[in-house]
Amino acid sequence: MSHIIEIKDLCKHFGKRFAVNNISFNVDGGEIFGLVGPNGAGKTTTMRMLVTLLKPDKGEIFVGGYSIRKQPNEVRRIIGFMPDSFGVYGDMTVQEYLDFFGACYKVPPNQRTRLITDLLELVDLGHRRDDMVDTLSTGLKQRLGLARVLIHDPGILVLDEPASGLDPRARVEIRELLLEIARLGKTIIFSSHILADVSELCTRVGIIEDGKLVAIGTLQQLSERVMPHRQLRIGLLDRAQEVQIALQSSAGVAEARLLENTDRPTIEVDFVGDDEAIHQLLAKLLSQGFPVVHFSEETKNLEEVFMRTTKGIVS
Repeated sequence: MSHIIEIKDLCKHFGKRFAVNNISFNVDGGEIFGLVGPNGAGKTTTMRMLVTLLKPDKGEIFVGGYSIRKQPNEVRRIIGFMPDSFGVYGDMTVQEYLDFFGACYKVPPNQRTRLITDLLELVDLGHRRDDMVDTLSTGLKQRLGLARVLIHDPGILVLDEPASGLDPRARVEIRELLLEIARLGKTIIFSSHILADVSELCTRVGIIEDGKLVAIGTLQQLSERVMPHRQLRIGLLDRAQEVQIALQSSAGVAEARLLENTDRPTIEVDFVGDDEAIHQLLAKLLSQGFPVVHFSEETKNLEEVFMRTTKGIVS
C-alpha cells in the first residue's frame, strides 16, 4: 500500500503555545487510522490543517500527492471532513439537505437523485428522506453528516469525534457504518475519546500528547512497546504464598504479585516467553500439586496502553 497521507514536520502555534509540535506520520490507502490523546493534545488542530482549514506554521502535508499549501482545492476534492460539531440546516428535509451539498460540490443534477438515494440507503436513512432535519436525533444527524461528507465521493474521510454525544446503541451503529464505508475502499482517519471504538475499528493508532506524537503503530505494537511482559493471572484454592515463591524461581517469570481483594487467592505474573513456555509453567505448577483453578493471559487494551504512554507513566 502507498502512503495516501504524508505529514512531515508539522507545527502550529497559537501565541506562545505549540498546539502541534513537529509531528510526522503517514497513513496508507485503505487504512482506518485513529488519532487519540488528552483534551488539548492537538488532534483537532492536526485535522484542521489536514483538511486545509488551518495553515501550518511549519511543515507540509501531502494528501493523495497534493500539497495542502500549494494545491488546497485538489485536496478538498478528495477529502470528506466531518468536524466534531457541525451545523445542520433544520428547515430542510433530509433529501434537500444532501441535494444542497451535492450542488455545492457541483455534482450534476441528473446524478444527484440516484446518488442521494444510494447514500441514504448506506446510512439507513432512506425512510427519513422527507423528514425535516431538525426532527432527527443526534445519532441520526451523525449518520446524515456521514452521508454529507460522502456526497462528492471522496477517497479519504477525516472525522473528528464521530461518536461524540451518542448513546451506546448509536455508537455501535456508527461504528458498524464506518466499517461498511471502509469496505467500500475509503481511507478513514478519525479522532476519538472513546478508546474502545478506536481499538475495535483501527488498523493503526497514533497517540498525541502536548502537541507531540508520542507513539504510533498497531495495538499489538504499542502494547509490546509499553508492556513488554506478558501478564498472566493464576487463581488458586489456597497455598498462594507457596505458589508465589515457586513462581519467582521459575524460568520466564519477571515478577509474581499476590493480589488483594479478589474472590479467590490470585497471583499476577509478569512473564517473558512464548506459548510453549507458558504451557511449561502451568505444567510445573500442576506437577507440584498446587491447586490451580484459573490460569489465563490478560488481554492488553488500548486504555492501558494510552495511560502508560501519556504523562510519563512509562519509565
